[in-house]
Amino acid sequence: MNRNYAAALLISAIALSFSAAAVMAQQGNDMNKMPGMHMDAGKAPAGSATVKLGDLDISGGYVRAMLPGQPVGGGYITIHNGGSGDDRLTSVTSSAAGKVELHEMKMEGEVMKMREVKEGIAIPAGATVTLSPNSLHMMFKQVKTPFKQGSTVPVMLMFDKAGMVDISLPVVAPNAS
Repeated sequence: MNRNYAAALLISAIALSFSAAAVMAQQGNDMNKMPGMHMDAGKAPAGSATVKLGDLDISGGYVRAMLPGQPVGGGYITIHNGGSGDDRLTSVTSSAAGKVELHEMKMEGEVMKMREVKEGIAIPAGATVTLSPNSLHMMFKQVKTPFKQGSTVPVMLMFDKAGMVDISLPVVAPNAS
């Protein structure tokens, strides 16, 4: 392979990688503009749900309003384990959805991947675990009626050791963080 051809090939490859990075950045920005789909973690909105269950302090709970036809909804909460033993959020149910899954979003190389966390979410002793956009979260599927801002969504959180607790999560703006 001659030097000119190799140099041209290298320059083309570099230009393509910069173009791909620019497209991915733009797609990320476009996703952030879609109601209910932005990835900013942020703090819980004012008026978010709070409850205590044994050694667990559950706070910052909320869900985002959904657009008509949006197939799934996202829910977020912070759990602090003030006890000396570990616990685990094993599942979530809601009368507002046919199914609620615990999900994780994380970067794998250049790609954001989301997967169900079937084994539940560990809540270590003395630790705080936050379910927030762009990380761990609750995914509401088979939603009976799209979540509307100003209403609430009832959920039941099930923990391995602490048991279960009902909480009503306020529905906030689709772009709330």
